[in-house]
Amino acid sequence: MNSKKKALGRGLSAILESPETDITSKDISGSFVAGAVAAIPIEQIEANPFQPRVDFEQEALHELADSIREQGIIQPLTVRKMGYDRYQLISGERRLRASHIAGLTEVPCYIRIANDQQVLEMALVENIQRENLNALEIAISYQRLIEECDLTQEDLSHRVGKNRTTVTNYIRLLKLPAEVQVSIRDGKITMGHARALINIEDEATQVAILRQIIDLDLSVREVEERVRNYNKPVPQRKTPVKIIIPEEINNVSRSIADKFKTRVNVQLNNKGKGNIVISFQSKKELERLLQELVAPEL
Repeated sequence: MNSKKKALGRGLSAILESPETDITSKDISGSFVAGAVAAIPIEQIEANPFQPRVDFEQEALHELADSIREQGIIQPLTVRKMGYDRYQLISGERRLRASHIAGLTEVPCYIRIANDQQVLEMALVENIQRENLNALEIAISYQRLIEECDLTQEDLSHRVGKNRTTVTNYIRLLKLPAEVQVSIRDGKITMGHARALINIEDEATQVAILRQIIDLDLSVREVEERVRNYNKPVPQRKTPVKIIIPEEINNVSRSIADKFKTRVNVQLNNKGKGNIVISFQSKKELERLLQELVAPEL
């Protein structure tokens, strides 16, 4: 008897056995009624089909099982009544699994009445708030709440106690390529890394930077810097406007070239300003040109 009380948790067995607790209320099937807190045989509890969590770390489960053996289950599980001696888990799957490992045959449970949508919402919200979900699992849970429970992001932020920006940031993770999402799930990159990658539109580039993060063990700040550099606009070179030299100016430049027996080039911009360039090939030719330019006309 003492071992059973210990398994139910400190003080919890006393609550369950108190005449003020609705555990002795029966329906016509002889089962506990909704609203009760009861010690229910584990074999009568079926899994929650809406459980958002897929991966349960075995080491953590065994640590929880050790705690249950020592301290008992402090917080009851939550189930819904399905029929004669049949209950479906709403929340508390880690505690249920750990109780199996600990060798318990029954666990304390709150009994509720809920339809499938309510079960889904309660399971998702409970898991988001209480379990150590990875960022991708949280994102999927948020998306399911929005789609399957017909919630807006504003409604969802109130349900889970997060601001809307946080909710939006998680949901945006689901737009990343599959390889990036798997890396989030497997803990190869953090939420911060993933948020930086969201700012790149090209999927191939996102994956390329993802592999750099893993191979080079890049910090979030380093990834943000790479993303900023990638998103910097490439300065466009201005195409020079070709200025057409009027024919009368070309005629004058040819006349000068003929007179001084050298090449003459006229440069003109779109504002009408420019230069006349007289070419020479040697110092001696320069001296000749200068003499001819300054020589008085006869």
